[in-house]
Amino acid sequence: MRRDLTRRGLILGGAVAAGSTLAATSGYLAAPRPDDQPTSPAPSTAAPATEPFHGPHQAGIATSPQTHAALLGLDLRPGTDREALGRLMRILTDDARRLTEGQAGLADAQPELADIPARLTVTFGFGPGLFTAAGLKHQRPAIDLPKFSIDKLQDRWSDGDLLVQICADDPVTLAHALRLITKDARAFATVRWTQRGFRRPPTSQPAGHTQRNLMGQLDGTVQPTDLGKAVWISDGPAWLHGGTLMVLRRIHMDLEKWDRADEAAKEFSIGRRLATGAPLTGHNEHDEPDLHAKDHVGFPVIDDAAHIRLAHTADPAQRMLRRSYNYDETVSADGVTDTGLLFISYQADITRQFIPVQQRLAATDLLNAWTTPIGSAVFALPPGCTTGGWIGETLLA
Repeated sequence: MRRDLTRRGLILGGAVAAGSTLAATSGYLAAPRPDDQPTSPAPSTAAPATEPFHGPHQAGIATSPQTHAALLGLDLRPGTDREALGRLMRILTDDARRLTEGQAGLADAQPELADIPARLTVTFGFGPGLFTAAGLKHQRPAIDLPKFSIDKLQDRWSDGDLLVQICADDPVTLAHALRLITKDARAFATVRWTQRGFRRPPTSQPAGHTQRNLMGQLDGTVQPTDLGKAVWISDGPAWLHGGTLMVLRRIHMDLEKWDRADEAAKEFSIGRRLATGAPLTGHNEHDEPDLHAKDHVGFPVIDDAAHIRLAHTADPAQRMLRRSYNYDETVSADGVTDTGLLFISYQADITRQFIPVQQRLAATDLLNAWTTPIGSAVFALPPGCTTGGWIGETLLA
């Protein structure tokens, strides 16, 4: 006989199933509110809008998140060395700059589709294999992750030599940019994976408001307040100064099982109210959780295995900037959806910021009963470039 998950069942039975964690997502849930919040908020009209391409940092990292995202993982073809990579990044940079400014790419067969930039950003990252191919292993930063006990990673969603992250508020703009960028890379690389995601658009929810993931949780409450310390790199390899490190985790959600849990069990697992996102010890979403509070019988109000307790980081400089997107791709013959989250975090130091949080979550997070990481990739994102430069020039020139 099936037993539905309840708050009482979680307390007595310790429902910490092998699955996944929202890999530092929901209680360490992220909706940007840093004082250092760069770039413009999402527009509320349909008028064409652009995000600056040039600058000390690449766009698409601290940019106010757009509605649609496509992430492209590429494997370099044999023989693609440092010189070839330089040519590739010059080509990619040129077309990315044109498209983000509402101009057609250099060999654009559908130039009409470039007319509405829709806050398009194109962001590039370098995976471990790129440094080997370029003969630059000595310049590679610390971008390795240990294996976490909850991981059930699939090759088709993991790793990659080169990342292209494309985000826009219009799906046609996004599709056009993805196709043109992919064509640019054909001679140098093959496609390892493509992952698409979405968020609520500014026409549905004002910019700056916390998004909900497909489990109904407010996904984005705590963010770093000083991006200069938490996100942008200022030490280590000189070529990476002004850049950052990115972790991409594809997290499958078992929504059928989540549906069977009552509201109290869900909130107990997260440590937050579903309706408001407020911690169980507070009234408003951004109230600081009281991790010492006890209930009337002496138990912690926020359980020792609740997501927000395990993900909590007191030092703002240790927090990760998160930019997550939902995915919902197929429906089985029985009506079960393939649903989850593309969890994206940016941090200056993966070893200091991401790994300790993820290890705590992997060990005991109650949300592991409903979530499973099925993809994982890490990339070094170079700094931005000047109007006469190109992305990756600091490493490859």
